[in-house]
Amino acid sequence: MIRALVVDDHTIFRSGLKRLLLDESDIRVTAEARSGAEAMQALRREPFELVLLDINLEGRSGLEVLATIRRDFPTVPALMLSMYPEEQYALVAMRAGASGYLPKDAEPAELIEAIRAVARGGTYLSARIAARVQDQLKGFDDRPPHQRLTVREHQILLMLLKGTPPADIGEEMMISIKTVSAHRTHILEKLGVSSTAELVLYAVRNGIIQ
Repeated sequence: MIRALVVDDHTIFRSGLKRLLLDESDIRVTAEARSGAEAMQALRREPFELVLLDINLEGRSGLEVLATIRRDFPTVPALMLSMYPEEQYALVAMRAGASGYLPKDAEPAELIEAIRAVARGGTYLSARIAARVQDQLKGFDDRPPHQRLTVREHQILLMLLKGTPPADIGEEMMISIKTVSAHRTHILEKLGVSSTAELVLYAVRNGIIQ
């Protein structure tokens, strides 16, 4: 039996996913979480074969939660789910330690296939994006600037876009404010913007935030 933990801050999505998987004899959602904190509590409380993790959580982003899961529960695979296209975050998520990435508008059959593949210890990307990600990993990279940020830069970018103060970012990521400032400078340079206001505008234009 594949025991899954669903981490998503939308109750309707969690409920819908749970109902969808009821038809599968080998998969069960045995716990739900609305946040990274609740997810970690669940992982400490009971065993899971898989975490289904939304990338766009309130508070800590899914990438930040993924980093904590990889640190504290390195053997539990995570399948990232997102409303954003695979081109946006698939490579970043895989580099951060995800075992798979799937957009939320994927067909139910593909989601079930991905769950089984990841729970068996494999990886999953749709056929449409897998070849592109492999090319990117080999250095053939035609992605826009924001998709070329490092995993840590992506995490800091998402926190900056949420208005998280540098001190809180440093505390969360266990780095100094000076290091946070250096990362912010590198992010602005890589994206070709010069201020937080321009950064937010860039994020809206490129679908990083709604």
